[in-house]
Amino acid sequence: MIMAGDFRKGVTVEIDGQVWSIADFQHVKPGKGAAFVRTRLKNVMTGAVLERTFNPADKYPKAHIETKEMQYLYNEGGLYYFMDMETYDQLPLNHNQVEDAINFIVENETAKVRFYKGNPFSVEAPNFVELTVTETDPGFKGDTATGAIKPATLETGYKINVPLFVNEGDRIRVDTRTGEYMERVQ
Repeated sequence: MIMAGDFRKGVTVEIDGQVWSIADFQHVKPGKGAAFVRTRLKNVMTGAVLERTFNPADKYPKAHIETKEMQYLYNEGGLYYFMDMETYDQLPLNHNQVEDAINFIVENETAKVRFYKGNPFSVEAPNFVELTVTETDPGFKGDTATGAIKPATLETGYKINVPLFVNEGDRIRVDTRTGEYMERVQ
């Protein structure tokens, strides 16, 4: 059990039979009345976001989330297949479960699959990935003084803004948390 006064970002708790992750919290001590905890919760199964206040003395069961490193194999018919590296079992996941992570994962790369009570609910890409630019307009020589950017398509189909000096076929490093260009890889 965890008290609401001990809530921190990333903590997962069970509230009303649902599993919620603390996205943001604030301890509030008003001049009059009792203190309370204002939170923004994210449902780990559905992705729904909820703002709720708690009494700091309220207790809730802590939800234990299992994370497993799995290899992305392929997608077929709206399902994305991941393989357990230890047992070689294949796990089909739908688009709601892979969400934004699939924009940064290429076949045969690993990702973290998160489970609650044996059921997979989300996939996390590594924080930084190296991907190949498959389509972009050529940059113009000398047009770099303004820090201009141009659109580019990566090998996963994800569209990103890159500096003008990046060309088709270049490998770039991308921050998967923000979806932004980091640097060109040699």
